[in-house]
Amino acid sequence: MSDKTDKTDQQQRLSVFKTYKLYVGGKFPRSESGRVYEVTDAKGKWLANAPQSSRKDARDAVVAARKAFGGWSGATAYNRGQILYRVAEMLEGRKGQFVHEVAEAEGLSKSKAADQVEATIDRWVWYAGWTDKIAQVLGGGNPVAGPYFNLSSPEPTGVVAVLAPQESSFLGLVSVLAPVIATGNTAIVIASERSPLPALSLGEVLATSDVPGGVVNVLSGRTAEIAAPLASHQDVNAIDLAGAGHDDGLAKELEIAAADNLKRVLRPQPVDDWSADPGIDRMTPFLETKTVWHPTGSLGASGSSY
Repeated sequence: MSDKTDKTDQQQRLSVFKTYKLYVGGKFPRSESGRVYEVTDAKGKWLANAPQSSRKDARDAVVAARKAFGGWSGATAYNRGQILYRVAEMLEGRKGQFVHEVAEAEGLSKSKAADQVEATIDRWVWYAGWTDKIAQVLGGGNPVAGPYFNLSSPEPTGVVAVLAPQESSFLGLVSVLAPVIATGNTAIVIASERSPLPALSLGEVLATSDVPGGVVNVLSGRTAEIAAPLASHQDVNAIDLAGAGHDDGLAKELEIAAADNLKRVLRPQPVDDWSADPGIDRMTPFLETKTVWHPTGSLGASGSSY
């Protein structure tokens, strides 16, 4: 009798569906507009309702990113590397969840989705290792004719808006986000419009790791609607148009809007394989070069200098 009752209870149980939210300033707000939109898998099956961000949400994300910039850019490169590595640890612990979400989002088999997730975790580790090395590659002493030290070093640009790739919901997302924050910038990420769920779940990982609130802000919704106010926003210093590569008209409009306030713009570039060695090409566009001149001093009567 008890076995029969247990089976009946199991049959009557309703699944608890996940409520996806934005990630802004270290918190999980719903869109201020109250809007959501349906997210489906590759076969058109409903997966979830994702928040449809508004212009107000985009402005709130900029405020959060600017507030976090001073602390994040002022942290030591070694500390940023430790924090990024902690994110990779958290992703490793939740690998099963992301395999499931990526498989559904991109219509992949479980094994192929697992390959994508593992490559994504490795990508985090790779950028974690670059945080305290990029300055050695891009900086150094400059030869000058005179009794001066002339030293150049890379500095973060500031607040960067990132349009995540549309076709690669997780690996592509991390491939454009990680280099931005590894170099000391803060980011507002617009998730893939069609497949935003892995990006929204990444926000949960960031919140439970050591990444300070506001360093990464994740928005979902209509890419064109969210990107327009970010491209024209005076307090956004740069924009990566990776996710606008499918729409030449949108990319052009955003470039024009960004030019009005002298933003740095990384134009969309075709990427055949996001798992390929990324190099440092996505770190350099969001770094400024600071050059310091300092007079050398004389030592003793001989006049030798250091």
